[in-house]
Amino acid sequence: MTVTLYKWTLDRYHAAIDAGLFDNQPVELLQGDIVIMTPEREPHACYSSDGAEYLRRLLGDRASIRETKPVTLPDDSEPVPDIAIVQFPLRRYLDHHPYPEDIFWLIEYSNSTLAKDLGAKKQVYAAAGIREYWVVDLKNAQLKVFRDLANGDYQTELTLVEGVVAPLSFQDIAVDVRRLFS
Repeated sequence: MTVTLYKWTLDRYHAAIDAGLFDNQPVELLQGDIVIMTPEREPHACYSSDGAEYLRRLLGDRASIRETKPVTLPDDSEPVPDIAIVQFPLRRYLDHHPYPEDIFWLIEYSNSTLAKDLGAKKQVYAAAGIREYWVVDLKNAQLKVFRDLANGDYQTELTLVEGVVAPLSFQDIAVDVRRLFS
C-alpha cells in the first residue's frame, strides 16, 4: 500500500492559521509538512530566554532578536526557531515574517528535539541559505555551530563546550559558549 501525504503550501498554511485550525496546538511548517511542536520544559524555556537576553545585550541595536517566532523560507517552510537574530527594525516584519535575506543566524535550544534540530531543521535552514545555524544541546551541555554553506548544506560543524565564538555576521562580538547553557 502506498501512502501519499498532503503537502501544504505557505498560502494554505496561512489560511488554516487565519481560520483558527491550529489555535490550541503549536505547529510549524517544514517542507510542506505540518509538524507539532514539542512543549517546552523549564530548562529549555529558561536557557533560551536567558540566551536571547544575553545576545540582546551583546548586539545592542545592531540586530533584532525574535524569540519563538516564525521565519518564512522557500520550499513551503515556516519553522519557529527558538531565537532568530534578524535585521533591525522589527516593524519591517509587519507584513511578513523574516525571509532568509533578513536573517543573520538562527538558534535552536534542544533537549528532547535534538534529532529534529540536527536533521530536518538543519536541512531546511541550509537549503534556504541561512548562513549560520546554532544548536544549543542542553543534554550534553554543548553548542553545535553550522556554517560555510555550499550546495545547500553546511560544510563546517563545530562542537564547543567552552570558550568564545564570533557569529559570522558580527565578527567583533565574542559569545561566551557556556553562557548559552549554564
